[in-house]
Amino acid sequence: MAASLLFSRLGAGTYARTAASMLRSTGTAAASRSTPLTAALLSRRWGSTAQSLADEPDAKDIERLDRLRNIGISAHIDSGKTTVTERILYYTGRINEIHEVRGKDNVGATMDWMELEREKGITIQSAATYAQWGETNLNIIDTPGHVDFTIEVERALRVLDGAVLVLCSVSGVQSQTITVDRQMRRYNVPRISFINKMDRAGANPARIIDQIRNKLKIPAAALQVPIGAEDAFQGVVDVIAKKAIYNRGVRGGDVVYEDVPEHLVEAVNTARSELITTLAEVDDEIGELFIEEAEPTNEQLHAAVRRATIARRFTPVLMGSAIKDKGIQTLLDSVIRYLPKSTEVTNTMLDIDNNETVVDIVPYSHKPFVGLAFKLEEGKYGQLTYIRVYQGRLEKGQFAHHVKSGKRVKISRLVRMHSNSMEDVDSIGAGEICALFGIDCASGDTFTDGTLNCSMSTMFVPDPVIALSLEPKDKNSPNFSKALNRFQREDPTFRSHVDPESKQTIISGMGELHLDIYVERMRREYNVDCVTGKPQVSFRETSTRRAEFNYTHKKQSGGAGQFGRVAGYIEPINPEEHAELQHEFVNNVVGGNIPTQYLAACEKGYMDGLKEGFMVGHPIVGVRMVLKDGAAHSVDSSELAFRTATFHAFREAMKASSPRILEPVMTVEISVPVEFQGNVLGSLNKRKGMIVDTETQEDYCVIVAEVPLNNMFGYSTELRSATQGKGEFSMEYKRHSPVMQNVQEELIKEYQKKQTEDKS
Repeated sequence: MAASLLFSRLGAGTYARTAASMLRSTGTAAASRSTPLTAALLSRRWGSTAQSLADEPDAKDIERLDRLRNIGISAHIDSGKTTVTERILYYTGRINEIHEVRGKDNVGATMDWMELEREKGITIQSAATYAQWGETNLNIIDTPGHVDFTIEVERALRVLDGAVLVLCSVSGVQSQTITVDRQMRRYNVPRISFINKMDRAGANPARIIDQIRNKLKIPAAALQVPIGAEDAFQGVVDVIAKKAIYNRGVRGGDVVYEDVPEHLVEAVNTARSELITTLAEVDDEIGELFIEEAEPTNEQLHAAVRRATIARRFTPVLMGSAIKDKGIQTLLDSVIRYLPKSTEVTNTMLDIDNNETVVDIVPYSHKPFVGLAFKLEEGKYGQLTYIRVYQGRLEKGQFAHHVKSGKRVKISRLVRMHSNSMEDVDSIGAGEICALFGIDCASGDTFTDGTLNCSMSTMFVPDPVIALSLEPKDKNSPNFSKALNRFQREDPTFRSHVDPESKQTIISGMGELHLDIYVERMRREYNVDCVTGKPQVSFRETSTRRAEFNYTHKKQSGGAGQFGRVAGYIEPINPEEHAELQHEFVNNVVGGNIPTQYLAACEKGYMDGLKEGFMVGHPIVGVRMVLKDGAAHSVDSSELAFRTATFHAFREAMKASSPRILEPVMTVEISVPVEFQGNVLGSLNKRKGMIVDTETQEDYCVIVAEVPLNNMFGYSTELRSATQGKGEFSMEYKRHSPVMQNVQEELIKEYQKKQTEDKS
């Protein structure tokens, strides 16, 4: 008590000096018979109170963070995400005129800046921008809706604090909506649901809300009731404030509040009761009022919606039509009112120096800098690295520590992004999203100021599901490998490698459209024309019965020659007994007929024979070689002689063992709406697929089948056309199985023809 009183009178600096002088004057003896005051002085770390005061965030920083939202716009393809984002930019004053996706003016939406995006009318890359609504700053990321570009949604949601889930008023919850919902749950992102396209024929918001509850398994309730629907859609009624909201004036820029139309009063009361009932199940305060049969105030309802939304126990549902300029301003109001500030989201990092202990990030600018690189882009000024600053401040000219490599990198240029244009800034505070130039890193890397050795968890990267062979028309083009390296750095789901067997460059990704886009980008951005084809499937060869061999290798050409004889048999390995055993060499030679020093050479000859089969030139698997006898010459025998003898003996025995070609069989899991089940089963039968299991989950059907990989190429496009884009599939390797006899004969003919062409 005395120490605290002294501190309050003297201040931190004077207090520390006074205490130090007292300790020096009293010495050790005084320390041993310490008074309460000196004990307090001894136990206190000097300056700790001053340090705690310095640890408090700046008032201006708190105010800035209170007026900041980081949001993403996500949905199934063609739900109207980019159109919604275009209206947000217009109403916030970021753009002066609206351009439509695939618009007749040939300009295209602001966020779809790539030429390919404007041609195809789809979003390919997530695009970042920032805007201001009222006094609140918004960092907005518009993400693709196509399943092939799901990594763009993945990494956007990794760094965002909230999201707007856009749903079509007719199609509702679709396959990619479920995928986006799964991604939002993975990164604990709260969401507002926005039912778009209320002007479409067949618009039914009540059905969409039921789908959100039943398919996405999250409680939902409407905050608005539509005034009219389809062609007669005029506006919405706010069920909390009980006011009709209309968009009038140029491009719906004037928001007009009026009384509720008489014919909707009952519907609004019903919707309000439903909202209270739903909130009572997820929020304690409203639950208590509900039990007491007390009517909550508007402020209590707003507060409850916010609490439940941030806790991810509830999603408020709003309505509108972006293309008709209706409902966007109220959506923006709800984003600010219900989605969390950066300070209300718990983010963590791993303390590398302390056995990777999980540490909470303090989202204020006065703390040491921590940032996550979540997206890379190759621009005209070099690599552009998008970074979310989680803690501390990032300033132009400062040095940052790249945790993965341990290197210090200088921040030479710092920009805010607006689609593909940028604005230079001198510093960025905690909670903001920015971009850097000239930083060598990968997606998911962590940067600090060097005082912390911590790493943030990276984003989830799904495995590729499809591959194509790729060959440049100009074999000497240096841009081919340059383009592949760049695309792999930008997109973790795009991968390339050279097949060691076929010597082809194989690119793999999330779908045929995904790969087609990169092939087209290669042509446009690097002037590299490529020929794509079906990749060389990794076939295998094996034997099906036992075959004896007795082979003598003899070569005499003056001086010491070559001699070696081997005898024994080969037999197939039972895959059920030896699942992991691809091949086996057994030495049963007795009596020293083959000297011990040559046995290793015999095994090498056997391994040489496994590398390339004689039917289609692919590796041989599942064959055991048993060596029983042989002969050697005292002068002419050598390791090379026995290695060569074993190689040829194995080849001859393989030809006599009724060999078969094996092909990779994939386990394919397909998710489609129930009405398309018959079409999908028919297409799988055409591709020689074997149906393993079918399961119906509400409106969707999940089909599991085993299909040869050689028959799966082109299936992505076929599935989408057969299911109106609603079908999804994934596949993984199961095993190698024998091909049908007619297929084997065709493969052998093709191989022999190719061999003849190569020789000529």
